[in-house]
Amino acid sequence: MATAPQNIRAIRDDGVLELVWNDGRTNRYPFHFLRCQCPCAACVNEFTGERILDPETVPKDIQPVEIGLSGNYALKIRWSDDHFTGLYSWDYLEKLSGNNVVTSSTEATT
Repeated sequence: MATAPQNIRAIRDDGVLELVWNDGRTNRYPFHFLRCQCPCAACVNEFTGERILDPETVPKDIQPVEIGLSGNYALKIRWSDDHFTGLYSWDYLEKLSGNNVVTSSTEATT
């Protein structure tokens, strides 16, 4: 089970949500990609797992309006299209890190 990242920030100029994990990895999730991957029941059929949300209906310039924690296991994001029902668990974000996400490792330098 993934643990909460050390740092979470929305970098609006780059259009990404940046998470710095405890092991030093940094993932940068493009806003549009992340919104299109919303796991809520309005975006994914609860019974079949089929994605209901058509990515073409999501504005290309989508941005988070508000980001908060849901307990210590997930992010809750209110998007600029007023969608707010998805919970992005740390495990789910880890799973998404292989798709359209820039990952880097930091190394200590002296």
